[in-house]
Amino acid sequence: MAELVFREDPYARACRARVVGVTPAGIVLDRTVFYPSGGGQPGDSGAIVRADGTRVRIGGAVKGEGADGVLHVAPPGEPPVAAGEEVEAVLDWERRYRHMRFHTALHLLCAVVPAPVTGGQVAEDKARLDFDIDMERLVKERIEAELNRLVAEAHPVKARWIADEELDARPELVRTMSVQPPRGQGGVRVLEIEGVDLQPCGGTHVANTREVGSLAVTKIRSEGARNRRVVLGFA
Repeated sequence: MAELVFREDPYARACRARVVGVTPAGIVLDRTVFYPSGGGQPGDSGAIVRADGTRVRIGGAVKGEGADGVLHVAPPGEPPVAAGEEVEAVLDWERRYRHMRFHTALHLLCAVVPAPVTGGQVAEDKARLDFDIDMERLVKERIEAELNRLVAEAHPVKARWIADEELDARPELVRTMSVQPPRGQGGVRVLEIEGVDLQPCGGTHVANTREVGSLAVTKIRSEGARNRRVVLGFA
């Protein structure tokens, strides 16, 4: 299993690592700062830097074998690496940090809109959640004002682990209808925004809501009989 540095320290921009495998699907490291795409958050991009300074561009990261497997995907034509090499994994930090801010913003949106979540997605320039809710209950100005109030209140944000049994006893913690958190690994990772939100999440987030910055509700639209999409951007 790889050591997932981002899981304990989402602010780590780089780490030393060893190449343990190279497959047609991607490069496998023994430890990594690269978050693999999942849970609506895109995989990280950046570079793997070899001992001689050669940079191998990484266009994205996806889940590999096992619960903690990560494949680092290099575009065609990049310099090769070999198993056993000592390298440095380096993030495109500006892109990752925008993902962290937007992902945290979606947790705030969950708190502001009290309805089941049917889907969601984070991107570099926007983020959205889909809710099972009547359209008339979604008032752009109110949602925007509440989001920015929570941002300004500077709530601490932290990840922790709870036992499977605790999650089973508190089903209200699972807000997303389309995806269930993984069980059977000894615990479930939850993201807590103190006094605001608590739910299972494996993504990367900022440490305080103030870091999210000013938010704007850029769009609210219907996505079917019941689904209503709320799209956020940075103001």
